[in-house]
Amino acid sequence: MPHKTAWNWQHDDWSRFRYDSTKLESLEAEFLRKSGVFTGTTRHVGGDDMQQLTIELISDEAFNTSEIEGEILNRESLQSSIRRNFGLATDNRKVPAAEQGIAQMMVELYRQFDAPLSHDLLFHWHQMLMNGRRDLKDIGRYRTHESAMQVVSGPLHAPEVHFEAPPSNSVPQEMKRFTEWFASTHPAGKTPLPVLTRAGIAHLYFVCIHPFEDGNGRIGRAVAEKVVSEGLGQPTLIALSQTINRARKRYYEMLEHSNKHNVITDWLVYFAQTIIEAQAKAQGMVDFIIAKTKFYDRLRGKLNERQEKGIARMVREGPEGFEGGLSAEKYIRITGTSRATATRDLQELVELHALVRTGSLKSTRYHLNIQTLS
Repeated sequence: MPHKTAWNWQHDDWSRFRYDSTKLESLEAEFLRKSGVFTGTTRHVGGDDMQQLTIELISDEAFNTSEIEGEILNRESLQSSIRRNFGLATDNRKVPAAEQGIAQMMVELYRQFDAPLSHDLLFHWHQMLMNGRRDLKDIGRYRTHESAMQVVSGPLHAPEVHFEAPPSNSVPQEMKRFTEWFASTHPAGKTPLPVLTRAGIAHLYFVCIHPFEDGNGRIGRAVAEKVVSEGLGQPTLIALSQTINRARKRYYEMLEHSNKHNVITDWLVYFAQTIIEAQAKAQGMVDFIIAKTKFYDRLRGKLNERQEKGIARMVREGPEGFEGGLSAEKYIRITGTSRATATRDLQELVELHALVRTGSLKSTRYHLNIQTLS
């Protein structure tokens, strides 16, 4: 019986990915149209608000791209480190090495999006990402270990192999081809590709080579974000890792579905839809900032100190607000007031159209009324 080829890189057509471009045309057009809307909308956001939005989106991406790989970082430390990398004032907290590293990498990705993707750049990203690690042999260089690089799950005695990457001795040549492909498909390259198509191929291509001992998923998602920025000609602000993390199981299923052959239409459609969903998330945050400004303008001078504190705490939760809404008990904890005063404060906020009340008795909840004032 002939040997059955298991993985995409073992096929003769490896890296000559095939797909039905007609299934991507409407998605590419939608992405470009919404990118124009996003750029136009951000012009209405003040400098300080835009700065804070940038920090929040980058820190969310850093947190989520790490959580996808099972690493839980500290959000406040991430934000502090990101602010420091932007040269902004911080709370001077001591930031752990992991948070420092991913923050530095994500800020450099944002600020230097148009730098050519070279081996040295990837090595630099890897050094930042592996900051503080002492358990790896190869940091800031491609993997060299002789054992197979596998993605596995399940118990040690009966692991399930989801993917096996090319052997380490072939990685330098594989990455040479990858960086050459990346340069040629750049908007100014010899064979440019549409943004979403290029991003989807770049991410899949990179993670299938799996060139590093660790950090391949995080760097692979950074590569995809770099593609989007290059395609738009400006730093991107999309919630890609946050969107992937929300449906992480689907992400891994699609990667596994696509690593045994080189016909990748399904993968590209999935990844394009994911980027558009991520784009919508970022757009929602910008819309929220603009609506928040109008919200505060409408209420200026009408709130007491307790109400201002309670509203500010709700606004910090962003467009989605408190999960399940604000209860009277939560308002009491936030403001430190009595139940009678809390009841009176919340009723006034409803009458001012600052909050919307739902439910009754113990199930009464309050939600920000920002959207209707935008």
